[in-house]
Amino acid sequence: MSAKPGTQAATDAQLTADIRASTREEPVSARLTTDERVLARVTDGIYRQPGSAIRELVSNAYDADATRVIIKTDRPRFETLTIEDDGNGMTPDALAYLLRHIGGSAKRSSDGADLGITDQDDPLQSPNGRRLIGKIGIGLFSVSQLTNRFHLVTKIRGDDALTVASVVLRQYSDHGPAETDDEGNYEAGLVKVWREPTSDLDAHGTTITLTDIRPQTRDALRSNEVWAVVDADPSLDPEESRSVEPPVFHIGRVKHDDPSSFEGDTGSHDNLPWTSGDEPDIAFEKLVDAVWAQVEGKSANPRLGNIFDYYLRMVWQLSLSIPARYVRGSPFELAIGDGMYLYEIPKATRAAAQRFELAEGETILGTRSIGHGASVGDDFAVHVDDLRLARPLKFADLPQTTHAVRKPILFVGRCREEFKGIRHELSGGPLEFEAYLIWTPKVAPTEHQGVLARVHGSSGTLFDPTFMRYQVSEQTRLRQITCEIFVSQGLEAALNIDRESFNFAHPHVVYITQWLHAALRRVATAQKSIAAEILAGRRASTAAKKQAALSEVARRAWREESDDPGAEPPHVVFDEDPDESLFAEPGTYRFRRQPILGEKPARPTAAETTAERQMEALVQLLAAFELLDSLSEQQQERLLAGIREILGASAQ
Repeated sequence: MSAKPGTQAATDAQLTADIRASTREEPVSARLTTDERVLARVTDGIYRQPGSAIRELVSNAYDADATRVIIKTDRPRFETLTIEDDGNGMTPDALAYLLRHIGGSAKRSSDGADLGITDQDDPLQSPNGRRLIGKIGIGLFSVSQLTNRFHLVTKIRGDDALTVASVVLRQYSDHGPAETDDEGNYEAGLVKVWREPTSDLDAHGTTITLTDIRPQTRDALRSNEVWAVVDADPSLDPEESRSVEPPVFHIGRVKHDDPSSFEGDTGSHDNLPWTSGDEPDIAFEKLVDAVWAQVEGKSANPRLGNIFDYYLRMVWQLSLSIPARYVRGSPFELAIGDGMYLYEIPKATRAAAQRFELAEGETILGTRSIGHGASVGDDFAVHVDDLRLARPLKFADLPQTTHAVRKPILFVGRCREEFKGIRHELSGGPLEFEAYLIWTPKVAPTEHQGVLARVHGSSGTLFDPTFMRYQVSEQTRLRQITCEIFVSQGLEAALNIDRESFNFAHPHVVYITQWLHAALRRVATAQKSIAAEILAGRRASTAAKKQAALSEVARRAWREESDDPGAEPPHVVFDEDPDESLFAEPGTYRFRRQPILGEKPARPTAAETTAERQMEALVQLLAAFELLDSLSEQQQERLLAGIREILGASAQ
């Protein structure tokens, strides 16, 4: 299937013609080859988890303008897996190109428009205008992480035939180095392709069926390692045994000695937070709520590893990585009202964050035009068995805590950097992104502590708890922060081949890192300031209550002794001027402040204010019983100074 450069187009055309003329009885057989030797490693599985391979297939569907993807498994057996989408589908030409150019994607190239997989005018967009996720042409072959055998059926609208491909992948390390052709291309597997007539001209999309799931992948999806530890007999090795609870929620399991049979009643949904009658979106909401319920239940800091089996963790992580809507709305589109403290982060790293408020019914997206990137994927529905996936992050109805700051603190910002004066090959071109950081006393699950960067709505990384290697030692506060960055231009070149990590030396990563670290410093400053305001307010409120109680004691005594229910006790003044007569104002008791209370502070504390009010109430109480008028001014002053000294000593 390889050819010299001068004959490559002709060979592609011949393969396309052969596919169009093929039938089930007379399929086209061909070898799969890669364009680069390093990409032969794709058949060894470059992705770290089975869920990563499924993510790549979902990304392919998104790039094909699909509005819905249906993923079906035979859980908990995991013998087969099917991914069906309603995207544009592939023409025989596009499929031929894909099979002949693994690692040489037509996306983002001039070939894409001719093959119907990109926009006619912009190779970075799909035919319907979506910004493409894939770029190097190995997404389909990510299934090698799951199986070495799959079946593909694809069709474009208006075509009178399905194109079917049966693929067997050759693992690069199976039998030593793979065979090469004259051009050094490496054989990645074998494929049979044929066409089948159909009367449904309007149908379009692609269905991929995976069979013969790899044993290690099947064991992982079944959570065999977890169940083995749960079932271990401690008497066999008492020193090594440890009590391990089964996952709180799981999909059931097969019997170890008979995978065709289930342990218990697997189909009952008793071990799941949703019921069989729930709609897929409601079922997923219940899954998210079940995690947050752990905060008020068994675990104050719930971890997915303790709550879910492998399958449910995979579903959760997949929901974080794909373009999708939020489970109950993004922070940019919610009518927050006074439910959060709100700040906007300026572009200048040294400028202070600006606090703002929203009126009832207003949103950040509507009033400040920030958060458009968070809506990428709202028109894309991905179903996995019972669930319709959504980004599993909640921003409303969060559990109450005893923390001083009861409401979340939300920071939002946007930034565009042109890297003017720096050559494109050095800067990577312009960078544009939006972001939010939310501080809340509790983050659930704990895996959401950190930062997650999305490029055109998609992310291969999970939340980074180091916040891109933030070195300041504020671990408690960092565990209370979730951040998402939505990149609309740039950063793609900084993604490594598996799309699950970044090249931290890339200028775009360096810039975002600096922006994020400056934002984290602003969060710390604001959170400390708000906490101080709240504590000061509490102290002032407590002091006001004490002062009101003191006034009531003095008022009650004055009215009882004067036998006048409407009478008010006399006014009391502690004056700075020692020369003014103490009884210059009728009905007012005036005293020199210095001998009794000391010098008046410029900014009295709540305790100092309460102490002064105590002395005022004492004067009113003594006056009610006529214990002051018989004393001279000097005696009154010494009496009050002595009382103040006793009260001060008892308060220490």
